[in-house]
Amino acid sequence: MRIISGKARGHALKAPKGLNTRPTTDRVKESIFNIIQSKLNESIVIDLFSGSGNLGIESLSRNANKAYFVDNNINSINSINENLKRTNLISSSVVYQMDVIAAIEKMANQNIKADVIFLDPPYSKNFVTPILEKIFYSKILHLDGIIIVEHRKTDEVPSSINDLKKYRTKKYGDIAVSFYELREEI
Repeated sequence: MRIISGKARGHALKAPKGLNTRPTTDRVKESIFNIIQSKLNESIVIDLFSGSGNLGIESLSRNANKAYFVDNNINSINSINENLKRTNLISSSVVYQMDVIAAIEKMANQNIKADVIFLDPPYSKNFVTPILEKIFYSKILHLDGIIIVEHRKTDEVPSSINDLKKYRTKKYGDIAVSFYELREEI
């Protein structure tokens, strides 16, 4: 696992100890970032279920202004912090060791608005819909923001939650990545 592009290009990232994490592969990550590159410059990014911090750190390397990392596991938090230090990106980062729902509430209370949110929960646990609902109702996504959800190809993910609409899904073997955006209905 490494940073593919930008100012931290080539840096190897450390995976959390003792966890059955499934880091986003370089192939999938490169495809995601090719799709969202225009959204990243000077953006605010939230990386939910961060694991190693792979997606948020890649975003910072590609000129995101700030990234919020959320994971409730101490081994993941240690890996994120170490990876941020290795890549010299810690000054533009905030790391929360807490439940994702609690972190979304905290960010909403702080009036944080993201341009890009990565959501990579454990597969087949039915986390996607309630977390998308929480993001929508907490209003932590800018109107022109996007959410990228990594999930098992066979997992059911909603086509919409009110004004939050799925506009694209890409499949990579057993993995799928769905893209959501806010669309105000007129």
